[in-house]
Amino acid sequence: MRRAPGRSFRWGPLIVACVSVSLSAQAAELDWRKLGDQTAELLADVLRIDTTNPPGSETAAANAFARRLAAEGIAAEVIESAPGRGNLYARLPGRGSGRPVILLSHLDVVPADARTWRMAPFAGTREGSFVYGRGALDCKGIGAVELMTMVAVKRSGEPLDRDLILLATADEETGGKAGAGWLVQHRPDVVANGEYCINEGDHIHVLADGRKVVQVGVGEKTPFWVKLVARGDAGHGSTPPSQTAVTRLIRALNKIRRYRTPIHLVRPVETYFAALAPLEKEPLRTRLAHLAVSLDDPIFLAEFARNPRQNALIRNTITPTVLEGSPKTNVIPAEASAHLDCRLLPGEKPSDFLDQLRDVVGDDSISIETLLSFPASSSDADSGLVAAIRRMAAQELGGAPVVPSVTPGFTDSHYLREHGVASYGFVPFVLSEDEEKTVHGTNERVSIENLRSGVRRLVSVLRALPAEPPR
Repeated sequence: MRRAPGRSFRWGPLIVACVSVSLSAQAAELDWRKLGDQTAELLADVLRIDTTNPPGSETAAANAFARRLAAEGIAAEVIESAPGRGNLYARLPGRGSGRPVILLSHLDVVPADARTWRMAPFAGTREGSFVYGRGALDCKGIGAVELMTMVAVKRSGEPLDRDLILLATADEETGGKAGAGWLVQHRPDVVANGEYCINEGDHIHVLADGRKVVQVGVGEKTPFWVKLVARGDAGHGSTPPSQTAVTRLIRALNKIRRYRTPIHLVRPVETYFAALAPLEKEPLRTRLAHLAVSLDDPIFLAEFARNPRQNALIRNTITPTVLEGSPKTNVIPAEASAHLDCRLLPGEKPSDFLDQLRDVVGDDSISIETLLSFPASSSDADSGLVAAIRRMAAQELGGAPVVPSVTPGFTDSHYLREHGVASYGFVPFVLSEDEEKTVHGTNERVSIENLRSGVRRLVSVLRALPAEPPR
């Protein structure tokens, strides 16, 4: 079904009328294992819907989520920002003693090359203890867990102190302008006066000795995607001039490859590593506790920066990704271009960084165009939501420490923060390093145990969230 931009359609009334199981009976029969298995089934179904962005085509996935909610007596709305670009919205009323909390995920996924996968990336394959498919972790698996968390609260018969809002949006992988950004601008009622948002960002890490640490993303680096364009005379490949658009571009990229951005330790990152320090043995414990001093030691800096995530948290990064030139081997193109995925630390000005890039390239004939840019944002590391995650960790994870973190990637959280909603990156999964590497990679997967435990952990967080008078 195709709708005009901004149109929406609702799921629920007919199916809701058929739901006759009493809330008290549901509460008595709440089964976490069954909920987890149903989450895995839902995820497998939605993984079979190809929402590769571009073009996205998220409406079908939003409808699948809406049908599942409607079967539980929860009305849902699918809001299209453009034909095929569907966003799911559902709201479960609470007691009204606090402002709403939002569970946010996205329905679009990055491309997957089936030739490199063990099984088809859009088959939603359940093999052994895992569900495989593009989006299993980023981000349909998270969306399925958040949806079933709402279902679990509904089945329990015990409303939360706050309204619970569920959003599964379009277009996050290319900046969110047709998803969370569009909703905040055109349908601000869906976020209303929300106080907190739980989104993707960070998760429960396992240390080398097996101990767990719960990392909650309170801030993130900001994207500054740019396009380098080199120009020259077109011609036949058999008679090349001394310089072409392609050779100019190669020279510029080589300069960028050799450039090392300066070390810049921002306060949120310093605080993050200081919080991790007590979990380490000496001498690393002291080194992390006083990271600003430690990074002055070139030997320690080299070792520290060898870890890609750590390196990305102490400097701006530049990653060449898309390359475009001639469509034929024997044609010299008049234009060649490259996309750079640049990520800037909190507090950095994109205009200043653009000036740095131009100085590094040192070629006025190469233009640099901005593709995507927005300000960095962060949320309070000592909020009631972070306190609720600590209570969950005490109950569900044996008292695992909770560490506010800064993530090197970006999410849609900034749209919510700009709207006044404190947003946090917390995925209730325990992920191994091998599992983490499948995000945007091959054989992306999530364990069924994470799906089972994820629902229970998220419900625990919501139950632990202190009630505050709504404004």
